[in-house]
This record gives sequence, structure tokens and C-alpha cells, in this order.
Amino acid sequence: MPSSFEQAAARVLARADELATYTEEPGRITRPVATRAMALARARVREWMHLAGLETRVDALGNLAGRRDGPGGLLVIGSHLDTVADAGRYDGMLGILVGIEVAERAERKLDVVAFADEDGLRFQSIYLGSRSFVGELTPHELGLRDADGITLREAIAGEPAPPLYDPRTEAYLEIHIEQGPVLEAEGLPLGVVTAIAGQSRFNLTFAGRAGHAGTTPMHLRRDAAAAAAEFVLAAERVALDEPGLVATVGEFGVPRGAVNVIPGRADVTLDIRHQDDAVRARATARLRALTEAIAERRAVPVTWSAISHQDAVPCTPALVERVADAVAATGVKVRRLPSGAGHDAVTMARVTDTAMLFVRCAGGISHHPDESVSLDDVAVAIEAATRFLDGLCTT
Repeated sequence: MPSSFEQAAARVLARADELATYTEEPGRITRPVATRAMALARARVREWMHLAGLETRVDALGNLAGRRDGPGGLLVIGSHLDTVADAGRYDGMLGILVGIEVAERAERKLDVVAFADEDGLRFQSIYLGSRSFVGELTPHELGLRDADGITLREAIAGEPAPPLYDPRTEAYLEIHIEQGPVLEAEGLPLGVVTAIAGQSRFNLTFAGRAGHAGTTPMHLRRDAAAAAAEFVLAAERVALDEPGLVATVGEFGVPRGAVNVIPGRADVTLDIRHQDDAVRARATARLRALTEAIAERRAVPVTWSAISHQDAVPCTPALVERVADAVAATGVKVRRLPSGAGHDAVTMARVTDTAMLFVRCAGGISHHPDESVSLDDVAVAIEAATRFLDGLCTT
């Protein structure tokens, strides 16, 4: 006979399947903030919260919070209900659904939160849901426009105030799929998150000189694409030399390129991440120096422009240890690891103590329809989260 945690996990997986049907694109899971699909998904999650005995409230942006009253300080468990385009069914949703199962077992004060926008698909934003939840949205952000020219303020028909965040909150826990291959490679169902990596993003432009592909000797060329290609390999080399560092050139373009023209310009992007900001800054400086050397040697000037910077966010050490104790109590080997992806915990860490628990996902695949988790892994995640909660109750 299945254990209560296995029964709960089966319920989580069935509910995730149902949430996948609430989409703006039939046949694909696409659920941006302030859409009909989001409203329907939120209404269904609200029903499940009521079944678990939670009292619910919603803000103008569409954040949903369910409260379980009880003794002790307030703990918040949350994740996001929105998706990227053509998404999987567990990124964000798993944490909400596991939170509901944990809340049903809780004997202390607890909020389960479904944030309305983390992936930023509609307004090309970041953490709008959690930032609205804690009261951080700015007038500028309310003026953001989607692809149809609709502002965020128009989409939500008002202001997101007052925030749902309760200042009595003592801790925030987020359960999330790993979105990477480490746990699967090591045969482990759960991971204890130590920090969310800081990240820097840049646009780079290499300015060479266009020329005829057949008449310009190789030694006289100022090939912008060749310089950019060398930069790509330099970024890879810098990342490989620094444990834990990742560097990605996700876009590489030659404007107005042609098969018989030496590229006169190449545009690339750089995304560089590490859980230690000093390491990231040092690696970025090294890569800049290597890039300048490439540019000088090839006579192809390069310009850098920053897209964004986000500092690393460490999880609260005492809570990291409590999550580790809870995982160990399930019989699972404790594996500590940083998160290379951003999460709503970034916002919540500015207002309260924060912890995260990762759940193994097949192949490390995320932001894709092939996203997958197993019933057994979800069951042990529910058990570990419940034990974490029980551990807080005893302090």
C-alpha cells in the first residue's frame, strides 16, 4: 500500500498535469502573467488550497497566498505559477503543489504562495510576482509594455498594493526542480541549495572590415566573426579554469552577412555566473583582458555594454543546515549545491531568512515540454519539506 507521502506525490503529479492544460497556446504550455490561462490556473490552485484547509487571498497582480493558522512564527513556502513559452509542467508549479501537501500536514502558521510572474515572458521582466508580493514594484515597471503595447498597469487594471507579504514572516522555503543534471548524474533525488549564483550579462560588438571573400588574402583580413569566435573559446576556457563558473555565449550574429563577404561586424552576448561575486568579477576581468588581446592582435575593436548584473544570494546558513538535516532524516545522502538559475528566493532573501530544496529532474531538462520528475522523488521531497517544518516547530 502506498505511503501517505507517495499518495501525496501522486496527487501533486496529477495536479501538475491538470495545470498544464491552462495555457494561452493549445498544445503547448504557455502561461504568462495577467492572462485568461493564468486566471484559470490560479482559480484551480485556490480550490486545492481550500481543500487543504487554507484561507486564501489574491493581489491585483495575481499572486495567490493560502494561510494555515497555528502556533509559532510564520513560514512561507512558495514558487511561481507562470511559465516560459512552450514550457514544462514542473518548473515553479512543483513547489506550489508540494507546498500545499506540506501545509495539509502542518501544525504551525504557514503561507503557501503561488507567484504570478517569475519567468517574465510577457513583459520581459524579472521576479514581478515576488516583488509585487513584498511591495517592491516601481512605477517604471507598472509602465512596462508587452508585445501588443499593453502596459502592466493596464493588464492588471490597477495597482498591486497592498502587498500580501506579512512582515511577521520568519523564513521562506522554495522547493524547485534542479533545472540541471547534477543530481541525476550522482543518483540523488534531492539537493540542498547553498546559494543562488550571481550573474552578469553583456552585449559585445566586434567591429572588423567587410571585404570580398575571394579577393582578400587571409593575412590582410579584419574578420569580425573570427575575432568573435575566438572570444567564444576564451569564455569557455575561463569558465573551465574556475570551479563552479559557467559562461555562455547564447547569441552570435553577423548583421547583413553573406556567404561571399568577410564579416565586418559580429554581435554576441555573454552570460557569466558564479555563487561567489568576487570569483565572477575576477573571471569577467580576465575575460575582458583576453578579449582586448584578441581585438588588438586582429585589429578588430570590441565594445562591451552591460545588460544586467545580479549579485549572488546566499541561502541562510542555519536554514541550509536544517534542510540538510531534514534530507538526511529521509535516508537520502545530503548533497549541497548552488543554483545557477534565478528563483523567487532572490526577492524573498531581501526580507527574510531563505532556504531552497532541489528535486531531481530527468536529464536536467527544464523550460521544455520534456521536463520530468518521478513519483518517488516527489514523495521524498514532500517528506523532507515536512521534516524541515517539524524541525522549525521544535525550536
